Amino acid sequence: MRGKFITIEGTEGVGKTTNIQFIQSWMEKNKLAFATTREPGGTPLAEQIRELLLAPREESVSNTAELLMVFAARAQHINQVIEPMLGEGAWVLCDRFTDATYAYQGAGRNMRDDLIAELEVLVQGSLRPDLTLILDIPVEIGLKRAGERSTPDRFELERVEFFDRVRNRYLQIAKDSPERCVIIDASQSLEGVQKQIETALSHFMETT
Repeated sequence: MRGKFITIEGTEGVGKTTNIQFIQSWMEKNKLAFATTREPGGTPLAEQIRELLLAPREESVSNTAELLMVFAARAQHINQVIEPMLGEGAWVLCDRFTDATYAYQGAGRNMRDDLIAELEVLVQGSLRPDLTLILDIPVEIGLKRAGERSTPDRFELERVEFFDRVRNRYLQIAKDSPERCVIIDASQSLEGVQKQIETALSHFMETT
């Protein structure tokens, strides 16, 4: 039996890392075979591309170059990690996937959705997440949390308006795909956030 593909999305500082650890514990408790990975990244080559994408630099990175790097990393990731694990029956838990591309490159960079959609079909074929949890929080709060956590990467140096567009696109994606996406109110206490996540996962498990 093919495994399930679960993705975690959200803007900066929403708490993806902490809550992915919670989801891993939930999967272990439910005796599921699973793998955890991330985008961009997940393989040695894709991780090198991630470094290229995130490192602040004096040279301006064209939007097209950024988009192509994202999908180059994704192509390698799918081929080497995601599809093999799903084929073996494992659940794959991924920190960000193509929804992030529509949010960050599409809305954030004002790139055309049809260009992203063409690359999505080329790179992914029919592969789409079975469940996407979108951790949502007001942008100002998220950026404050992210700033306290580490040195800003190239994306985190963007203006608030950029992240407003990203957040709004995530909310639109959830509205357009209610059968797949669940919005998690990440402004609540950690206990409250994880209760929402557990409810979503339990419902998904019961209905698949």
